[in-house]
Amino acid sequence: MTTPHNHNLLDAARWYLSLGYQPIPLPAGEKAPKLRGWTKLRLAEPDLPAYFNGIGNIGLLLGEPSGWLVDVDLDCPEAIELAPQFLPPTGAKTGRASARASHWWYVCEGAITKKHCFPGSKDTVAEIRSTGAQTAVGPSVHPSGEQYEPLEGDPARIDAGTLADAVQALVAAVIAKRDGRSERPRSQPDPLETPTFIASDAVLRRATAYLDRIPPAISGSGGHGQTYAAATALVHGFGLDPEAAFSLLWERYNPRCEPPWSEKELRHKVTDAASKTHDRPFGWLRDSGPAEASDVDLSGLVLRGRAPVANAPPTAPDDPGLLPPEALRVPGFVGEVMDYCLATAPYPSQTLAFCGALALQAFLAGRKVRDPGDNRTNMYLLGLAHSSSGKDWPRKINARVLQAVSLGTGLGDRLASGEGVQDAMQSTPTMLFQTDEIDGLLQSINRARDARFESIMGTLLTMYSASNSIFPMRRKAGQNEPGVIDQPCLVLFGTAIPNHYYSALSERMLTNGLFARMLILEAGPRGAGQEPTVSDLPERVLATAKWWADLRPGTGNLANAHPTARVVPHTDEARALLVELRKAAEQAYGEAEGRRDAVATTVWGRASEQTRKLALIYAVSENHAEPAIGVEAVRWASRLVMHQTRRMLFMAANHAAETPFDEIALRAMRKIREAPEGSLPHSVLLKRMKMDSRSFHDLIDTLVQRGDVLAESAATTGRAALIYRLAEKEGEGRVKEEGSKSGF
Repeated sequence: MTTPHNHNLLDAARWYLSLGYQPIPLPAGEKAPKLRGWTKLRLAEPDLPAYFNGIGNIGLLLGEPSGWLVDVDLDCPEAIELAPQFLPPTGAKTGRASARASHWWYVCEGAITKKHCFPGSKDTVAEIRSTGAQTAVGPSVHPSGEQYEPLEGDPARIDAGTLADAVQALVAAVIAKRDGRSERPRSQPDPLETPTFIASDAVLRRATAYLDRIPPAISGSGGHGQTYAAATALVHGFGLDPEAAFSLLWERYNPRCEPPWSEKELRHKVTDAASKTHDRPFGWLRDSGPAEASDVDLSGLVLRGRAPVANAPPTAPDDPGLLPPEALRVPGFVGEVMDYCLATAPYPSQTLAFCGALALQAFLAGRKVRDPGDNRTNMYLLGLAHSSSGKDWPRKINARVLQAVSLGTGLGDRLASGEGVQDAMQSTPTMLFQTDEIDGLLQSINRARDARFESIMGTLLTMYSASNSIFPMRRKAGQNEPGVIDQPCLVLFGTAIPNHYYSALSERMLTNGLFARMLILEAGPRGAGQEPTVSDLPERVLATAKWWADLRPGTGNLANAHPTARVVPHTDEARALLVELRKAAEQAYGEAEGRRDAVATTVWGRASEQTRKLALIYAVSENHAEPAIGVEAVRWASRLVMHQTRRMLFMAANHAAETPFDEIALRAMRKIREAPEGSLPHSVLLKRMKMDSRSFHDLIDTLVQRGDVLAESAATTGRAALIYRLAEKEGEGRVKEEGSKSGF
């Protein structure tokens, strides 16, 4: 087929169409289309003669119509000169006699058309052209009379974010070069001994990525200090020329500020930052490498004599996913009860079987064993599973076992009131409450004005911490002394539907310790069903349960009323691992405290205690007669607690709401997050939210202004579509890394 070197428009159009590019006609000597509706034009080979049958020019529709062909148009000599230092290499470049290589071509799916101008001017530096735009190509003739070069090479494939960052870095370099201020401030040494700030493409990309992670300046919320710190990071941390720093702030940071700074205000902040000295070495972010540069710490950017920058607001933690199946195995008694449950349940669930067996072991060992730190086996376990997934089967097995060994009086069902729980445990200090639909109880605590629901939460909080001491009873009418419960062991095994449970939580519950005291495990999808069987309880299970029922630690008549729990020792290696876990949890607590994240501090504050309780249960399950807490018990407990702590924080951050509006906002964000591509079109999200249009627009406006959701325009064959996606925010990945270093 004839290549487009000659001026035969029809042959050229056929050539481009054969390459997968969509040609459109342009008037002779012009580079802009005049044809009405040209963005929607989609020509097949038989259509070409009707459009390219005379003298004229030819353009290519960019973006989606041409297989995501993208043109980076360089509109000034400096951009053409510096482009090889910043733009990704490509095999397709075009231009004309006076502007060679002024168009760099890529295949870049999802790229968005964007024009970059000089500050305070309409003059263009560079432009990314994608869907909704077009570019004239050879054999077209420029208005100056120069002929365009044809597009013949192979455009490089590139990621949209990478291309956007590269063009942004190029624009910053061009602006600095045009301004002629490439030398560093005289008050600062030049460690690289170079006359310009342009160290490398990588430095500017890292500076751009760093700037993107700095929270925007919000009026009335430390906005001046926030912007001043951002300018300091660019000028001092990355060693950028002040003009380049201003360009990045103007193009990348200022649009996110509320309200945006004027050009004069922003220039003043950059100039002021450049004129001051700093405690840290010049260029410390530039010289530290990508790892540190990507970790934004505004506290280190404050110059001498300046007020500290306000802490960033808490951010949602990362999602570690569901607990891996191998973490749901404990040797000995717990494993044997699990195996029986899985073999007989109509819908076997490893997670629910594990929760039930763990709760049974915790109850049997209650008030009878402790670790060297006096931690006991009382636990609040919650298994989350969908309806009809077999939540009742583990409860039935536990009831059968306890009845068989004459411990049925220790079983409880619903938590009717805090006083009722106290009265039951005064006569039976060790109890196992098995409660279904616990989310309903939490909803009642949240919304009801009945004091009995408030007393349930107070009792659960206090009873948990009193397991190694005494629980003082309330004073009753006609009694001289209120009495106490000695070493109460309350084990709670609750079940609920996942979304219902997390939605039932309030901010007060998340921060007062009830949430932190729970070990919450999610069952995931319901497993395949099987025919249930009627079979006797395993002899080994009954024998071990009977052994625990007969155990009376302590001496004399007070063995039941005031038992002396046996101490289960640690091995030296296990003790060392527990110390490492405690330090990792303390670090996570400190980081959460620095973020003023009250929920995270509450949960991480219980992580070490939860680990020690689980390690103790592991040890007595493995060997009830001669238990010892070994390294495997601690490793298992540590992995489970560290994983579930992060999972609990993630789920709480995305479900728990304090106000009705917050609940709707979280629901909208969940729908976006759970979408296959992590984004949803406006019309789809509106339908899924089941809201009226006015309320939906108010919701989206608020989410966008808060920085939770990004609204992006995407061109289609019809009118432009509005797409919503979640804004990327930093999670708690550092805690995860520390845990992996320690082997947890």
